[in-house]
Amino acid sequence: MKEFSTYSKEDVIFLLKDISNMIVEEDNLTRERKIQSGTHYSEMIPVEYQVSDEYLTLYREKLKENKEKLAFAIGVMSEKILKRHNQNPILVSLARAGTPIGILAKRYIKQRYNIDLPHYTISIIRDRGIDINAIKYIINKHHNSQNIQFIDGWTGKGTIANELKKACIELENTFNTEFDPSLAVLADPCGYSNIYGIRDDFLIPSACLNSTVSGLISRTVLRDDLIGQDDFHGAKYYSELKKVDESNNYIDTIQSCFKGQYKNIDREIENWTEDKITQIGNDDVENIKDKYDIDDINFIKPGVGETTRVLLRRVPYKILVDDINNKKLKHILVLAKEKNVKVEEFKFKAYSCCGIIKQMKDI
Repeated sequence: MKEFSTYSKEDVIFLLKDISNMIVEEDNLTRERKIQSGTHYSEMIPVEYQVSDEYLTLYREKLKENKEKLAFAIGVMSEKILKRHNQNPILVSLARAGTPIGILAKRYIKQRYNIDLPHYTISIIRDRGIDINAIKYIINKHHNSQNIQFIDGWTGKGTIANELKKACIELENTFNTEFDPSLAVLADPCGYSNIYGIRDDFLIPSACLNSTVSGLISRTVLRDDLIGQDDFHGAKYYSELKKVDESNNYIDTIQSCFKGQYKNIDREIENWTEDKITQIGNDDVENIKDKYDIDDINFIKPGVGETTRVLLRRVPYKILVDDINNKKLKHILVLAKEKNVKVEEFKFKAYSCCGIIKQMKDI
């Protein structure tokens, strides 16, 4: 079978169509113009941004600095998943940010409890919904739909969490069975998830890079000329980037810290029953929308993960930070400087930073 991703099949099964030779990447400016002219973002993939040596060094430093915190958060999230699903969940990661987090959850549960859970990666796309064919595949494997636990990397302003809730209603109507609409994430700084590892708006190093920390897989694609009625959503495999791939080292580095965090994790989840959805980030989004006269909230990308994404694969107008000297945001300041993007301080209630996408009509 043709290789698709640098992750092993023991870690994850990709329910994605390989469109590596069927699609050509487009630069950020071209994509941005198309998106703002009505083309859906899922019909294109960006050119993979090759980061500078300074930025890559910073990524590695941040991974070393945050690995214990990441291991703790993965453990807390995983324990909550086990409690919610009575030790028998089906892990279903949302490509692509969810994939390394799902792999880490699978490895944590295998290492600590010797339970080898199934783990799949599928696509969900804003305004286009979830991949029904991928869900059908999972159901046909005789997995109980109520045990499916959807996993993502982090929440920004809750867009995918809301998309998942809508998708689960559609799935229940399609398959005549219940689905759990909860979204488990490593970091949920502003209360959009009811299964999270940690509340901090901090750097998850897998947000720092693109495919090179996601098994060399592109973001997912849904386009009529590429994806047939019975196909999974598509993705490209960047096999040419194998020499700079950080994906498995990222997983191994965090996994090496699991055991040392068991006691901290147990204390954290001892009396856990459910995480409350607070949506405390809504005020920040509205304040930014008003101050910068932004009509479409899709131009506002709050939180460390989303701000990083704006700098890597969109055309930024401005970056807002809580404190220009915030050391946790150093990688964002490095990227902003490299791309000559203005950085301003903003008084947030919940987030630590936000990326604002440039409106093409202003160019």
